[in-house]
Amino acid sequence: MIVFLSIVLTIYSLTNTYIFFRGYYAIASSRDSRILYTILFISLALTFIAGKFLEYRHSTVLSDILNITGGFWMGFMLYGFLFLFLSDITGLLLRIPGIINSQNIVEYKKWSFLVATALSILLIAGGFVNAIIPVAKEYNIRIDKPAGEIRSLRVAAVSDIHLGSIIRKRSIKKLSALLEKIKPDVVFLLGDIVDGELGPVLRDDLLKYFTAPHARYGLYAITGNHEFIGGAERTIPYIESKGIRVLKDETILLPGGIQVIGRLDRDSFRYFAKERLPIEELMKDIDHSKPVIMLDHQPLRLEESERNGVDLQLSGHTHNGQMWPLNYLTRKIFELSYGYLEKGKTKIIVSSGFGLWGPRIRSGSRSEVLMINILFEGKREASE
Repeated sequence: MIVFLSIVLTIYSLTNTYIFFRGYYAIASSRDSRILYTILFISLALTFIAGKFLEYRHSTVLSDILNITGGFWMGFMLYGFLFLFLSDITGLLLRIPGIINSQNIVEYKKWSFLVATALSILLIAGGFVNAIIPVAKEYNIRIDKPAGEIRSLRVAAVSDIHLGSIIRKRSIKKLSALLEKIKPDVVFLLGDIVDGELGPVLRDDLLKYFTAPHARYGLYAITGNHEFIGGAERTIPYIESKGIRVLKDETILLPGGIQVIGRLDRDSFRYFAKERLPIEELMKDIDHSKPVIMLDHQPLRLEESERNGVDLQLSGHTHNGQMWPLNYLTRKIFELSYGYLEKGKTKIIVSSGFGLWGPRIRSGSRSEVLMINILFEGKREASE
């Protein structure tokens, strides 16, 4: 964790330093304007760090504001760096034929900085609007196994809510309204329900606004990596106090013999040195003649689910990159970073998630709730 934080802070510092000096020499022409620019830039660059520090000590509205502001600044860091770096490469190429020279280089850097800033702000604004309008993403799948008298199952699956300083009461009410429209038989929360520190959640008891009255078969959740960041010993009991059963390497039976396996998140080892059970051990008592649904926050080693006869796996974690062009990076990291995949007889769905981490910006994906209609077929229908 120390190594990870060191790398993150190094990248954060270098990116801010690069953007700072590009702006400093491009638009600050007088001593007073340079002082003002420096104060403003450093203040914005420190907002996210200050917000997280204050949130850790004691969650307040101030720490929320700093986290929200810092999140938008992180979005500016990403796009500001990309556009400015591209402009610098372009400037070097234009020097070859002499289009950019010592007489106009200052003017070029000034306008490239202003254009990069304007484009970044437009992307951030569009990404913010996109982020606050969630959608229901529908899948219709068939599992070729009987489930007793249950012919079909309507599942709502929600990953990566990230309740905290940024995702608050209005968002959780919007999620509940979506679930009211979907009217699921069962609700699965696929990890990262809480963003990190529990303080911002407890301050307004945010989960009390989460409702799913039509879920006749219950509400079930699994842990994500963020449940461990703020301390699972506090986070999990809070979630369960709201009537949500958290599955920690456990299997539950739904009507019709439908088996739902909830895996402990793989990062439990990183934070608590607690290894989760291998799939083989989790499934040693599974009845493979009945449907098997696995909930696993991070969509890794998908071949293990296929090899062990999982019928349907539901995951999240990736946010589908959240901000363009990071979605291209997640596609390289994960075999399936978003959407639907069949591996043999195993069907896998990865959600982009409902909430967000860091910037309240979605420029490369949509905020969503999964609406999965499962049709069970098997020997029962064949005999009829």
